[in-house]
Amino acid sequence: MKLPPVTNEASYFPTPMNGFYKRINAPASSNRTRSVIFRIEMLHPRVTTPSALGLRTPIVWMLIVTLVTVHGVVAGRVRAASRGSTAPSDAVGRLLGNPRVTAARQWLRRAEPATIDKQVSLCEIAAPPFHEEARGRAVAALFTGAGLSRVHVDAVGNVLGDIAAHGAGPHVVISAHLDTVFPAGTDVTVRRQGNTLRGPGIGDDCRGLAVLVALARVAGAGIVTTDGPVTFVATVGEEGLGDLRGVRYLFDHMEGIGRFISLDGGGLSVVSKAVGSLRYKVTFSGPGGHSYGSFGMANPIHAMGRAIDAISEFRVPADPRTTFNVGRVGGGTSVNAIAAQAWMEVDLRSSDGPALDELDRRFRATVDKAVADENQRWAGRSPVSATVERTGTRPTGRTPDSDPLVISTLALTQALGESVTLAEGSTDSNVAMSRGIPAVTLGAGGISRGAHSPDESFTITGSAVGTERALLVLLAAASGTP
Repeated sequence: MKLPPVTNEASYFPTPMNGFYKRINAPASSNRTRSVIFRIEMLHPRVTTPSALGLRTPIVWMLIVTLVTVHGVVAGRVRAASRGSTAPSDAVGRLLGNPRVTAARQWLRRAEPATIDKQVSLCEIAAPPFHEEARGRAVAALFTGAGLSRVHVDAVGNVLGDIAAHGAGPHVVISAHLDTVFPAGTDVTVRRQGNTLRGPGIGDDCRGLAVLVALARVAGAGIVTTDGPVTFVATVGEEGLGDLRGVRYLFDHMEGIGRFISLDGGGLSVVSKAVGSLRYKVTFSGPGGHSYGSFGMANPIHAMGRAIDAISEFRVPADPRTTFNVGRVGGGTSVNAIAAQAWMEVDLRSSDGPALDELDRRFRATVDKAVADENQRWAGRSPVSATVERTGTRPTGRTPDSDPLVISTLALTQALGESVTLAEGSTDSNVAMSRGIPAVTLGAGGISRGAHSPDESFTITGSAVGTERALLVLLAAASGTP
């Protein structure tokens, strides 16, 4: 972001040192010596001369000069190191003190009711998995109206728009996702109950989309500018079996992305660690037959039951957090028929790559053993088999706590009077983190509850703070002088 020159840096960043310590750290050794005496004068006003201090011999003076010189060198190095370590804090201070940023924040606060209205209107456009087109068209129109350039829809359905650079900062991509988990035909009417909105996807991720559009309006109108170019993206395929297809395509086809920000859901969470996942559909097959007349042959549903029972007994580490779930099952023809086929969908997750790999190995071994045990139980008569199909892969990754993007995000959150700790999650940021690109996923304000349920809710209390923070993090990320 372009910032006006600071004429009096001390007024923006007061040093904790008082006048006395500033004097003692003066650059000239003669000044250092005088400062020592000045310090003693401050403590003992009546003791003002070298004679009174007993400093009559050269050796004593030499010792003083040596000590003060060493002190000056060490203090200088400490200050230099401190300046390097607090650079992000300095950038945050300049950002918060910039009049144009203040004006943009005030604009967003005044516009928050309109942002909420946009959240509702977007949410009432259905966006089931793999069918986000209608909502995407609405977002494209909003991007165009906001004044973004090169607004277009790419080959997989992502909606993109740009603002130009006004300096030499990194290229930042900021995104929210279009899709929901709800199938076609779901009633997407949003109901208002006081300060609470209810409807499928109202928080995840209609809130993120509404804030993305609000930021596009601020940037497109030129209320603030950025050092680096910014691309606004509404992605497809973030949820479920969408398998992050939109953001994968983005990173595969867009070069030079320096930082990535995802707006996902409500609250003020900061996700800097990517939870990886492996998803499978396992199909158990056999010849099938009559439940009485063909009794004694291996049963695909029984084999699947053995597998589910064994999976349910897995012991997994709490740190790194590692989880498993059999989410859906199906199969069979009739209550009086031995099934010819049965299937289950399985989700395996961990924030640690090796832990996820080990869980995957155990899962596959369990499926093989379940099939073998079922066939052995019936002496190999009409044996069953299993096909394991991977339906989704989300990579693990992490943005280090020491990265300027993380440091600035936490500092800005605290500057807004909020406290937050770093979290882990499975979001569009997974792809950026897995490729070594600094990324965070931000809650976009307000209070979200019941994500992925038909009665999902969003309470607007405090929602404007999330919009403001998203703007500040974007400006800090695109700054050429973090």
